[in-house]
Amino acid sequence: MKLFVYDHCPFCVKARMIFGLKQTAVELVILMNDDEATPIRMIGKKMAPILQDADQYLAESMDIVAHIDGRSGAKILSGSNNPALAQWNKDVTSPLYSLAIPRWAVSDFEEFSTPAARDYFTRNKERMLGSFEGHLAASPDYIASLNQQLLALEPLIQSPDAVNGELSEDDIHLFATLRSMSIVRGIVYPPAVEAYRVRMAERSGIDLHDPIAI
Repeated sequence: MKLFVYDHCPFCVKARMIFGLKQTAVELVILMNDDEATPIRMIGKKMAPILQDADQYLAESMDIVAHIDGRSGAKILSGSNNPALAQWNKDVTSPLYSLAIPRWAVSDFEEFSTPAARDYFTRNKERMLGSFEGHLAASPDYIASLNQQLLALEPLIQSPDAVNGELSEDDIHLFATLRSMSIVRGIVYPPAVEAYRVRMAERSGIDLHDPIAI
C-alpha cells in the first residue's frame, strides 16, 4: 500500500495515524503541492490523502481510516465519541488555521521543496484565508484564544493513550488538530494535553512540529 500525503496536512495526519496505531506497513509518498496531475490521474481531482491499495484508490481521510481499521484483526477505534470534543475541534478551527497556514507556507516541508510548489500553496491559501501578513500580525490574539481553548480541553482528556479512555475516532480528529498547533510557537499545553499529544505522537509514529515552530 502507498499513502500519498502532504506533511503539513491535518487530513493526511488522520489517514497516517491509523497505520501507526495498528502497526500496519505503508509506503508514505509526499506529493509536491503543485502536482495536480498525479491525484487527478488517481481519483479525478486534486486532493490528499490518497491511499493506493493494490489497484484501488481511496480518498477522504476518514474513509481511509475506516478501511484500514477494518482490514485485518479487531478494530482498534472501538470507543465511543464525545460530542464535546467535536465541538471543541470546531471552535478552534478558525484561529488555528489563521495561525498555521501562513506558517506552513514558509516552513521546510518536502511538498514545498520547489519555489513553484510553495507559490502554488501561498497563492491558493491567501485566496481562501486572506493576506498572510495580516494573520501573522494578529498572532498574539489567535494564540491567546487557543491557549484558553486548551484549558477547556484538559478536563476532557481521560488518558494519554486515548482521549476518552478507549481509542476512538475522537483521537484521530484531536491529534490531527494538536499536531497542526505544533507549528505555532507560544502555544501553552496544559499538563494533560501535553501528555496526550506526546503519547499520541509516539503511538502513531507522527512527529510533532515543535522543533520548527514559528
